[in-house]
Amino acid sequence: MRHSSLAVMEDKGNEPPIEVVEPPSDRPVRLYTDGIFDCFHYGHARALKQAKELFPNSHLLVGVCSDADTLHYKGKPVMSEAEREESVRHCRYCDELIPRCPWVVTPEFIQEHEIDYVVHGDDAQVYDGADVYAEVKRLGKFKTVKRTEGISTSDLISRILSNYTQYMCRNISRGVPRRELNLSLVEELWFKSRMKFDKVMRRKPGNRRTRTERPPIANKS
Repeated sequence: MRHSSLAVMEDKGNEPPIEVVEPPSDRPVRLYTDGIFDCFHYGHARALKQAKELFPNSHLLVGVCSDADTLHYKGKPVMSEAEREESVRHCRYCDELIPRCPWVVTPEFIQEHEIDYVVHGDDAQVYDGADVYAEVKRLGKFKTVKRTEGISTSDLISRILSNYTQYMCRNISRGVPRRELNLSLVEELWFKSRMKFDKVMRRKPGNRRTRTERPPIANKS
């Protein structure tokens, strides 16, 4: 059985009291966490691992945000909704996947999925000036895990963009059609000439190119 009590808050003005909810002892603790999980990486996996291991006996539900919500609140994702869901589904720490989860966790959602605690990173989640998890915290059902420093989807995208020429040449050399790379014929020819030039330069002692300029911009054709 799960028991709850009210904790006394110190000098919090008119804020409502926070309910302290004890974990159940006769069944697995149902934990819920959510995210976009774009370009699923080890930082995501570590967050799910921490959530799963908050209690010795737990069942971790993982919500994946929809493409529509992600585009509205964060921007265009690299991976589609289905791809992000499939990535999370194959993580060993995910016991149950909830597709198209709500952006804001409500008491109704918690009740529907019989969630004991909602878990998220220790970074603030504020939208439109309000804490997304304010209601969950008021219910005493909020737990935090540590973010993994040095890795994020934004970081991965920045790595690719900062080495744009190298990765573009890499894909062209592997036969990816220019239209899939959103390149005009002029740009494709520029990259191919750049690749030939770099190949010649690498053969010369002391000439090691680490960066190349970007190609001229041309109308797509």
